[in-house]
Amino acid sequence: MTVGEAWAAYVAARSHKWGDSHKRDHEKAILPGGERITRGRKKGQGEFSLPGMVHSLLAEPLKDLTPERLTTWMQANNARGATEAAKNFRPVRAFLGWCAERSEYAGLVRADACRTSEVRDQVQAANAKGDSLQREQLPLWFEHVRKLGNPVHSAYLQTLLLTGARREELAGLTWDCVDFQWKSLTIRDKVEGERTIPLTPYVSALLAALPRRNEWVFSSPSAASGRLQEPLKPHKKAMEAAGLPPFSLHDLRRSFGTLAERVECPVGVVAQIQGHKPSALAEKHYRRRPLDLLRMWHVKIEAWILEHAGIEQPCEGQVQGLRVVGN
Repeated sequence: MTVGEAWAAYVAARSHKWGDSHKRDHEKAILPGGERITRGRKKGQGEFSLPGMVHSLLAEPLKDLTPERLTTWMQANNARGATEAAKNFRPVRAFLGWCAERSEYAGLVRADACRTSEVRDQVQAANAKGDSLQREQLPLWFEHVRKLGNPVHSAYLQTLLLTGARREELAGLTWDCVDFQWKSLTIRDKVEGERTIPLTPYVSALLAALPRRNEWVFSSPSAASGRLQEPLKPHKKAMEAAGLPPFSLHDLRRSFGTLAERVECPVGVVAQIQGHKPSALAEKHYRRRPLDLLRMWHVKIEAWILEHAGIEQPCEGQVQGLRVVGN
């Protein structure tokens, strides 16, 4: 019994409980590599993609996943990138735990193979990142993001900041999840499955002005999927033009949470808008705020950010209807 055979059985048995991102991580982990990299290549990276970090284990017998073998595997992966190595270690640990609970694999694996000190010492903790837009940077950020030649890129980046959403859950927003009448957005959430948040005045105006080419709000005629695929590149372009640090897209999500404190918004409100797991017993079981209460605070957050960016928050009557255009 090879690792690859057991891994395929594990994914088939468990993937129905995973979100799309988690599924992609497992698929990426076992890719053989060798694909030509056509875009997004990092400095010093070769022309072809490297194998996934779990791929080197697939052909080995399941019984050979000993602490010694996993230590060697982690050392090789750390040389490629400690953060990515730690990310790939966790699925392997879960995989071995699953195998240990199955009669057909239990005699072939060491359930504690990932828990020995020699293996755990190879898992390097990732340093927490703390970059976020400062109040003084808001005018420059908005000025150059609004100047982007592609209105879909511009609207996406501004919406990302003003909703605090995750990059992929916003990129996957469809028109049937936008309710201009009742001022709400329904976002597919990796934690709860989906969440409904307020559609604030400025974001509503941004979305209403976008062309309605297909089902996707942030559409792209040139992408095979029909929607925006590479939002980081235009953001990087805007940051370079503005002379600002190279903020990541996740930094915009972090910025929303940080800037929301300026209006003394309750932490639980921000968490519910952003789709964070409740962090306290009361929040988990007794605090599910209605949309109108979330809207009251969300509009205040948006207004504060826009005020310090030098932009006037539109009134409801200024929001235009959808435009339907061809491909």
